[in-house]
Amino acid sequence: MLAAFTFNTAENLPIGLLELISESLRVSVSAVGLLVTGYGVTVAVASVPLAHVMRAVPRRHVLTGLLASLVVSSLVAALATSYWLLLVARLLTALAQALFWAVMGPVAVGLFAPGVRGRVVGALSVAGSLALVLGVPAGTWLGRQNGWPVPVAMPAVLGLVSLVTIAVLLPTTRPEEEAAAYGTTPDARRFGIVLAAGTLSATGAFAGYTYIVKFLGEVSGFPPSTVSALLVAFGVACLAGVSITGALLDRFPQAALTSAVATQAVGMLGLYAAGADPVAAVVFLVLMGGALGPVFMATQNAMLHCAPGRTDIALAANSGSYNAGIAVGAALGGLVLPLADVRGTFLAGGLLTVGASVVLLSGRPRHGPGPGCGGR
Repeated sequence: MLAAFTFNTAENLPIGLLELISESLRVSVSAVGLLVTGYGVTVAVASVPLAHVMRAVPRRHVLTGLLASLVVSSLVAALATSYWLLLVARLLTALAQALFWAVMGPVAVGLFAPGVRGRVVGALSVAGSLALVLGVPAGTWLGRQNGWPVPVAMPAVLGLVSLVTIAVLLPTTRPEEEAAAYGTTPDARRFGIVLAAGTLSATGAFAGYTYIVKFLGEVSGFPPSTVSALLVAFGVACLAGVSITGALLDRFPQAALTSAVATQAVGMLGLYAAGADPVAAVVFLVLMGGALGPVFMATQNAMLHCAPGRTDIALAANSGSYNAGIAVGAALGGLVLPLADVRGTFLAGGLLTVGASVVLLSGRPRHGPGPGCGGR
């Protein structure tokens, strides 16, 4: 959980430090924004190849190596005196994270009985969500007080704690012999459906969410100080959604995924239709926030059951496709923005999310669903 929190914090830290890094390194704010975009693209491209290359290495060795990479790359980033060195350090962290999400899930859930694995996935997702609610705001505050290198170096400290803990306590076993190395009910068709729905959902979400600040200011009429508070509320809603869904994953795996995607669609289309009313905007913003985290968490849980082969490869594919969806969604929103104003980005995103719901519903099994691959 600490490692998940640390990686997600490291990924998103530049969002709160854009202007500080821009002024310090004398580059444009948009160039600093590429530190986030390039990170996501790297994760999307590298997840499956890295998981395949490292498939035979004991997970304890892989995780300690990835955390060592996080420690070193974070220190290099904090000491960077040029934009290009900072970018290289960020991409090294991204490569480590690309494999971390593929390996971490099977290792963590494999330590527990199958009946509670959904709750384990939920706990890991809560830790990841805390990065947006706690890690990034704390890093932003630290950066304003002490300069941007201080928060950028903090993941090195947290990563070192995780590294030592895993190196000392995690058993060393061959990857194929671990308890969660393979799906409990392999189903190639279901795997493809969940992968497609998750990618569509991510694309839809970030077509709108990328421009949420502009929407809340121009359409809903909120002042900048209120927008900042609403972004915190969005993060809290995401954390609450992950916590609640995590408790239900083991009992209602299919319903949890379908409900999360449907709720995201309602939130986005509600913002499009009624976002000019401040009260309605807050309601639908919270709905969208409450669904965003659970969608990815529920697809990860499904992969642990439906993976047609090794679960680490399936999870890598899911993480890679989701990050690809984020990148495509942000680009799509940028194309829609000049054509249909910022409300149009939420209409496009909402319709894509509706498409994800249709994909899920069309793939519901007719007979005897197994856990995670069918549903209740």
